[in-house]
Amino acid sequence: MDAAGLELGIYRRAAVEAAEAAGRVVRDSFSDTITVEPKGTTGDVVTSLDKEAEKLITGQLRLAFPSHNIVSEESGASCEQDSAWTWLIDPLDGSNNIVVGLPIVAIGLALCRDDRPVVGVIHEPLVGRTWSAERGAGAWQAADKPLQRRPANSEHPVVAWTQGYGVTSKDRTAAAVRLSLTSYARRVLELWAPLCGWAMLARGDIEAIVGYQIGELDLHAGALIASMTGIEIRDFDGRPFDLRFSGLTESRNLVAAVPERMPEVLELASRTHSG
Repeated sequence: MDAAGLELGIYRRAAVEAAEAAGRVVRDSFSDTITVEPKGTTGDVVTSLDKEAEKLITGQLRLAFPSHNIVSEESGASCEQDSAWTWLIDPLDGSNNIVVGLPIVAIGLALCRDDRPVVGVIHEPLVGRTWSAERGAGAWQAADKPLQRRPANSEHPVVAWTQGYGVTSKDRTAAAVRLSLTSYARRVLELWAPLCGWAMLARGDIEAIVGYQIGELDLHAGALIASMTGIEIRDFDGRPFDLRFSGLTESRNLVAAVPERMPEVLELASRTHSG
């Protein structure tokens, strides 16, 4: 392994350690009384678990890598460092699930160099599973066991749908794309936790994700892990998806799929979107 690869390995293991430490906090407190506050006007929320997990993760990363920038879901950006390295943190993807008692959540960390993700980690705290990847080197599950995506075993795929909080019930494009997916797929999942969907896609549990007007902090870790298992990611117009971090707006559309499903899922999304 060259020096660059060794460096990424150090970063990945540090991210795994931070995510799993935060995961223990989430798991231990899941059944406790959790405070909930609205975040914005689009139905998003922040819980006391989000804040505790974020504080722990950012504290560990700042201690380990003081020259790195950090962009996190709740506290925003800390980019005063003159560094090419930036951590993107979603301390608890699925906060709305927590609020209704649904145990589907994930913690996501991505490390970008010059805005391009090079390390990704997803930790599912309530089931104790961790997935990670290094750009160009591969993806792993617990104990650094290589992650290999299982092949599809059904003629009718399962597809996950994710959308930004700004998308309303009056958005005709979102409604049309979702309807076309419902007609096509065996099941369309709406998990309210996109990182869980990315982990499922990387493992081979599902065969595609369609994202509409999505945000960034629950994207990069999962997309990197999935791409390291052979998943293709494209814009609705069919071009390769630009995975570089481009800010916190919810404005990006994508199709991520196993290669053999990409043409048909992309055709559904692009035809509906353009129509």
